[in-house]
Parts: sequence; structure tokens; C-alpha cells
Amino acid sequence: MPPILDFPVSDWNATFSAETQQEAMNGIETGNVLLFPQLPFVLEGNEKRFLTPDTVGKSKNVSYDLNTGVLRGTSLEGQDAEQLKGMIHRFASASRDLVFRLLPHYQQDIVCGRTSYRPVEIKGRASSWRKDDTRLHVDAFPSAPVQDKRLLRVFSNVNPNGDARVWRVGGAFEDIAKRFMPNIPGPMFGSSQLLQWLHITKSRRSAYDHFMLQLHDSMKADPDYQAKGEQITFNFQPGTTWMVFTDQVPHAVMSGQYLLEQTFYLPVSAMADPTRSPLQVLERMTERSLT
Repeated sequence: MPPILDFPVSDWNATFSAETQQEAMNGIETGNVLLFPQLPFVLEGNEKRFLTPDTVGKSKNVSYDLNTGVLRGTSLEGQDAEQLKGMIHRFASASRDLVFRLLPHYQQDIVCGRTSYRPVEIKGRASSWRKDDTRLHVDAFPSAPVQDKRLLRVFSNVNPNGDARVWRVGGAFEDIAKRFMPNIPGPMFGSSQLLQWLHITKSRRSAYDHFMLQLHDSMKADPDYQAKGEQITFNFQPGTTWMVFTDQVPHAVMSGQYLLEQTFYLPVSAMADPTRSPLQVLERMTERSLT
């Protein structure tokens, strides 16, 4: 069972000893959740007015690109939208700097992805089974292949009402792969090129992307695994921040509202121990290169 590793940090600008950095890197690559229970992301001034579902449109979350400064998904306009963007930008920058200081081995190669603000309660939300994130899964996305990259995410619960972000956290990735991979067929010849030509995918879908998508779907579609698979329930309290490789650690979001989330992409080759990556786990199982 991937444990939750607790780090007693209360400052986003904290510095870390080499020993702590090594513990964090070994922990997160092994499949641990790195927990910072005393590290709240504090809203400034009148930013608390954004703690309402009215900040989003039909998309249910606001997305921000730190690289381009583009904000999408909000119902706000003008100065209100700019101030919301400023809040999300601060979180993106703080998350990036936290990763750089805690995991300096990654700094040269890690790439900032999308930042999300999720002010809508997830419990009770209607969705298809594939999009139902209350089911245990590892992250993989149909239109956004990662090829040889990892998905590292930083989360912070900014709920003002005392409500936790409740997760179920599953067992080791290799055990999950051994359970589901024997029943997953390989990709059809030429499908990667066709999907990209039709603009269904933003880039080439590798064999690894194919297997991860099928693994994601197989996990969500299996009621026995959802009910009886190895798992714990953990409450991420308001004011808590956490970090995890979501392509490796099975997780399900059971309830929660008002969350900030930062995605990073890390090449497998930049890991301290690439053999722990889902890519290399699946390559050992299939006895072939998947990129």
C-alpha cells in the first residue's frame, strides 16, 4: 500500500536538507503521496470571493496555463477574471517553486502543465463511468498523450467550510498492472497516426499511452476491484497540500470542493530511478519498447 509521507512544512519558500530531498524523491518515485498538512495556500485580500461555484461555467473547473497566461473555463469577465487569474498564477508559481526546492533533481527537465481551480463539489456529480473520478484509477487522457513523460501533481485544499478532500488511495502500480494487463490487447496497427491525423489526439499516441488508457478504463469498469481492491481512505483537510505521481498511484476523489491543482510533466529519463516508472513496469511486462 502506498503510504502517506508527512512533511512538517509551513512555508512555501522553505528550504530542505539534502536528507529531506532524498526522502521525498525516493518516496514519490516509490509511489507515496507526499503530504504537507501545515502548508495552506492562503487566499489574499478579496480573493475569498472566488470561493463559490459561480466562478466557473459548464466546464466545472477553471484552467490556467502558466506558460501562456491564458485562463479558460471561468464565467467571470474583466477585472474579476484578471484577479482570479492572479490567484491561480500565484498557486502555479508556488507549486513550481516547491517542486524545485524539494525535488531539485527534476528541476532541469520538469515542465509546467495546466493549473486547475475546482470550486464545484465532486460528490454526486453526474458523469459517464469513464469520467467518474470517484472510481479508483490512474491518470491517462484520451486526447493528450504523454509518450515518455510522468504526471506529477500538486494539490491544495482551500475549502473555507472545514470540508476535507476525501480520496481513496489504491495499491502498488505493478500489482494493478498484473491484474489488468493480461486482458488488454495492444494497439491496432496505424491507429496512432490515424488518431493524430483526425485531431482526436494532440500528438502521437504511443503504445504506452494506449496501455495506460486501457488500464484506466479497466480499473474504473471493474466493480470487484473498486469494492475489494487494496485501498485506504484518506481525508486531506483544509489547509493541506499534497504531491503525487497520479499516473502511478491509484486514486479516487470521493468528495470535496474548492481545490487548486498543478500538473507537471517529467521525462522518465529524469527520474532518479526510471525502473520504478509505469512506463518501464509495462515495458518489462510486455517485453517491448512502448514509446
